Amino acid sequence: MLNFFFSLMFIIPLCFMNKMFWLIQNILFFISFMFIFMNSCMFYWTGVSYVFGCDMISYGMILLSMWICSLMLMASEKIFYGSNYDKLFLFIIIMLLIMLYMAFSSMNLFLFYLFFESSLIPTMFLVLGWGYQPERIQAGVYLLFYTLLVSLPMMLGIFYCYFNNWTLIFDLMNMNYLYLSFYLSMILAFLVKMPMYLFHLWLPKAHVEAPISGSMILAGIMLKLGGYGLLRILPHMMKLSMKYNFFWMVISIIGGVMISLMCLRQLDFKSLIAYSSVVHMGLVLTGLMTLMYWGLSGSYILMIAHGLCSSGLFCLANVNYERVNSRSMLINKGLMNFMPSMTLWWFLLSASNMACPPTLNLLGEISLLNSVISWSWISIIGLSLLSFFGAAYSLYLYSYSQHGSPSLLLYSYSGGLNREYLLLFLHWFPLNLLIFKSDMMWL
Repeated sequence: MLNFFFSLMFIIPLCFMNKMFWLIQNILFFISFMFIFMNSCMFYWTGVSYVFGCDMISYGMILLSMWICSLMLMASEKIFYGSNYDKLFLFIIIMLLIMLYMAFSSMNLFLFYLFFESSLIPTMFLVLGWGYQPERIQAGVYLLFYTLLVSLPMMLGIFYCYFNNWTLIFDLMNMNYLYLSFYLSMILAFLVKMPMYLFHLWLPKAHVEAPISGSMILAGIMLKLGGYGLLRILPHMMKLSMKYNFFWMVISIIGGVMISLMCLRQLDFKSLIAYSSVVHMGLVLTGLMTLMYWGLSGSYILMIAHGLCSSGLFCLANVNYERVNSRSMLINKGLMNFMPSMTLWWFLLSASNMACPPTLNLLGEISLLNSVISWSWISIIGLSLLSFFGAAYSLYLYSYSQHGSPSLLLYSYSGGLNREYLLLFLHWFPLNLLIFKSDMMWL
């Protein structure tokens, strides 16, 4: 695994040279393809180097991180031609990718925790440095303190685990202690990062104030850190999990329905897409907490699918914002009259968001619905409402933006750029291509 780490490290000097934007982006795409073809890890750790390795769970997450970071550079062309800090921006994105790569490839719990928390710093710099409005400072504070508040208890839990096991390697640990305080300290950090309903207030604020690259990394990768951490931790805490998991599942299902209703009254593109991320990650959390094979695999599949789909929707919202300088749905109406080609991408990604076939979202949601209903048939009421309102707000997002009487501000619209169409294609195509190789997604 260190070969890819050093490949990313040697990109850093290029960040401080002039006009290296496209070269760095192409190198990241090349590294992504190299990672696809050089790793054949299915049921065991491969590429092991000291305490770093890659198994099936980390393989998908590392690949998603590299892909989204490459697309972040493609989406942020405006920064490279209209900002004096483009070199610093490149450096922050590469550092963020290195932190995520090290977090997902860590076989050691403490190293995972270290890089898990370190990835917060470049993200906060993206929000504070390239955000749109003065409220970005408040969003950065929310992002920082929500995460830091639950980090210290987790660190104490890790120390306690090391004191009893004398190892922190995932496959060698035994954490079946019967202390509720230990259980809470180990999973609360991941619940806030996902984010679970009741801990989600930082996410809409951070999304609304972040630049397009910040929104893409938050939706695509940062929310998946919580799910990935739970995938690693929960199998080691079976006794406590079977006793207390129902509490988080009930909150997630009820909260998902309430957030879906909130989505239906949003008038800001980014707010709507951010709240829909909370709904989807609530479904992921519910599947994880069942501790069933279908639930774990379905959660993993939906995390990959949501990373691509939500990131693509934020790119579409940014296409409108760059032309009108407004995210309001009252102003961005009737876009079909001005950008008919972009309407196709709005339709495809909105359909993916509501889990239409043949997208990967459909496979993930079917697996999750089966696992949660087999856990308790009463949950079918909440899940049916969740599915219905999920389709409702996706349709609302598409129809309200594309149909209706256009605003006078839209008469200055131009057609989409080739870069934007390529960016959207590179989000949508893997989302539908992976369904043909879905057998490798089953953990």
